[in-house]
Amino acid sequence: MDGDRVAQAMAWPDAIFAELRRWQVRQIAYVPDGGHARLIRAVHAEPAMRAIPLTTEEEGIAVLSGAALGGDRGALLMQSSGVGNCVNMLSLVKTCRFPLLALVTMRGEWGEFNPWQVPMGATTEAAFRLMDVEVRRADRAEEVAETVSAAARMAFEGGSAVAVLLGQRLIGAKVF
Repeated sequence: MDGDRVAQAMAWPDAIFAELRRWQVRQIAYVPDGGHARLIRAVHAEPAMRAIPLTTEEEGIAVLSGAALGGDRGALLMQSSGVGNCVNMLSLVKTCRFPLLALVTMRGEWGEFNPWQVPMGATTEAAFRLMDVEVRRADRAEEVAETVSAAARMAFEGGSAVAVLLGQRLIGAKVF
């Protein structure tokens, strides 16, 4: 891998952060996640954004619904293993037609060592689609900014619920 590609691969969280700022996203709800760690640190350091740590992913759906009611844009950061926790709360988004931008780091895919991550990783996209959430995917660093921007436009200008799946090949397989 040449130096430019290595730098781009390392900087994809920065590309997401730049898009969130460009779209004036103010509230970032998240469950702590190593895949999102760099992005979460950037959000905490940005005075114009409010980082909201969660104990479970479904709380993020309620937080972002409240943000929308209050006129703020928000995004939910989570791991694919938490998507199953959100299915019931996604009925709130669907019924009330709240915009939703979810950025999901994938597990259970390329290079996964933990068999417990595989079932939800394999069904994340289907779970979102069953709840009428549009799904977009980025598997390469050069796809991230454009994919997040398109999803943000769908959510914030179109009022859609959209999840961007950040593939495990992009974020890297965890090693313990």
